[in-house]
Amino acid sequence: MHAVCCIKQVPNTAEVKIDPATNTLIRSGVESISNPFDLVGLEVAVQLKEQHGGYVTAISMGPLQADVCLREALSLGADEVALLSDRAFAGADTLATSYTLTQAIKQLHRSRPVDLVICGKQAIDGDTAQTGPGIATRLDYTQFTYVIAIEEFDGEKRQITVKRKVEGGIEIVRGTLPAVLTVELEAARLRRAALPDLIRSQWATITLWGATEIDADPAMIGLKVHRRG
Repeated sequence: MHAVCCIKQVPNTAEVKIDPATNTLIRSGVESISNPFDLVGLEVAVQLKEQHGGYVTAISMGPLQADVCLREALSLGADEVALLSDRAFAGADTLATSYTLTQAIKQLHRSRPVDLVICGKQAIDGDTAQTGPGIATRLDYTQFTYVIAIEEFDGEKRQITVKRKVEGGIEIVRGTLPAVLTVELEAARLRRAALPDLIRSQWATITLWGATEIDADPAMIGLKVHRRG
């Protein structure tokens, strides 16, 4: 089982400000944290690894300082991490972000086939809940949104059964692997990182990928003006 977890660095505030010229977030002067929904997704993946064996890779797209989120992921059980950082990625909307993350997942799949992609339901800075479904569409993977629990995982039969929120109730759905899951906060309870894991994560090597390394189309990344190029 190889699970890829997408983790976004977000402002630690509800008072998000937008640059009127670019329609992108103003992040200067605001503390950044790992998106809480994404950390739950990571915990779901680590629990699956503990139950069934496997490998967990965490990826993030952002400036170089986003490596803090990936070091946190390593301390919480990820086996490998990769940071997608390139000026060409700057100002990406959810369309460009899902494309960039998909290209990275394809790159990972070449060396270690991917069974699951796990994202938080949404990021607390944008609240769009579009990136995970965008990845699923681009990869043509089975898609499960609003997941609150994994009921069954069968790597041999290539099946997964999840419990998900729907309007007015709960739904249990079975589908085939590979799959993309977007998870709710109640999907898992976060663990505390052990001190040795915290120390190890600070010395770990972070793989750094730009647009070239993931074979990204320049017309599909960054701001809209780049895509119109």
